[in-house]
Amino acid sequence: MEHHTTQPDGAIKAKMIMVHGFSDHVDRYYGFFPYLAERGIAVYGFDQRGWGRSVRRPADRGRTGPTAAVLADMAAFIADRLAVAPADAPAFVLGHSMGGGQALALASSPDPAHVALVARVRGWVLEAPFLGFAPELQPHRLTIVAGRLAARLAPGFQLVRPVPPVDLSRDPEVVRSLADDPLLHNTGTLEGMAGMMDRADRLAAAALRLSPGVRSLLLLHGTADKATSFDRAKEWFDGQKQHIEDARFKAYEGMYHQLHADYGKEEFYKDVADWILERTDAKEAAAAPEPRL
Repeated sequence: MEHHTTQPDGAIKAKMIMVHGFSDHVDRYYGFFPYLAERGIAVYGFDQRGWGRSVRRPADRGRTGPTAAVLADMAAFIADRLAVAPADAPAFVLGHSMGGGQALALASSPDPAHVALVARVRGWVLEAPFLGFAPELQPHRLTIVAGRLAARLAPGFQLVRPVPPVDLSRDPEVVRSLADDPLLHNTGTLEGMAGMMDRADRLAAAALRLSPGVRSLLLLHGTADKATSFDRAKEWFDGQKQHIEDARFKAYEGMYHQLHADYGKEEFYKDVADWILERTDAKEAAAAPEPRL
C-alpha cells in the first residue's frame, strides 16, 4: 500500500485517517488535506489494494480481495496511525464513497479486534458513502444477481465500470483532471464489486449495526450526487442516529459526488475541520483560515 501524509506546521490537535473510494487515490484531494493541516489536523491516507500506486501491473487493478481483506487492511493502517506521535491526539476516520461504506462496515464489524479498534477512534466522517448506487448508475436487478453468481466462479475476473467524470464534479478543471489521470483505471473485479454491494446492502438492511464504541458520526452528501444514492444514505442515517450519542447529517444542495472537488468545496472543508476540532480536547479551536483553491 502506498501512504500519504500531510502534517501541520505547528502542534497536532487531531489526526484524520482517509479511506478513498472506487478508482481513486489519496493524491486526488486537492486543497482539502493542506487546509486540514493548516487547522492543526494531521492527515494520513493510503492507496488501497488494487487502486492508485498500489497497482504494480494491470492484473492488480481492482483486486481488493474479499471484504475480510479490505477490513483487515483498513484496521492495520488505522492501528498504525493511532500509534504515531502524538499518540494521545484524537483520531478520526474519513471515508469517501466506496471508502465510506468500508468505514461503516469496519465500524459495524462484530470481530472483537475490530470492536476494540473502533472504540479508539474519536469520530467517523462519511463523504457521500456508498450505500447504494445513484439512479443514474443503478444496474438492473438481474445484472446484480448474475454478477454475484459469477463472482463465486471467477472472483478475480476484471471488468471496467467507469463513472463519467462529468458526473463527479461540476468543475471543468476537475473533470479534465479525472479524465487524464492514468491511475484512475475504473477496473474492479467480480469479487470486489460483489463485496462492495453486499456491504452496502447489509448496512442498508441493518444486518450490520454500528458498534457501541462509535461515539461521533458526521455524514455529508450532495443532493445532486450522480454516483452514490443520497436517499439511501439519508435512510441509513435516520435509522441509526438514535443509536449514536453524537450524530449529524448535512446535505449540500446541488453538489455532486466529490464534495472535496466540486463548486462549494470550501464549505465542505470548513465543516469537516470544525466538526473534528469541536471534538478534540484542545482548549482553543484553531482559527479558520480561508480554504486555498
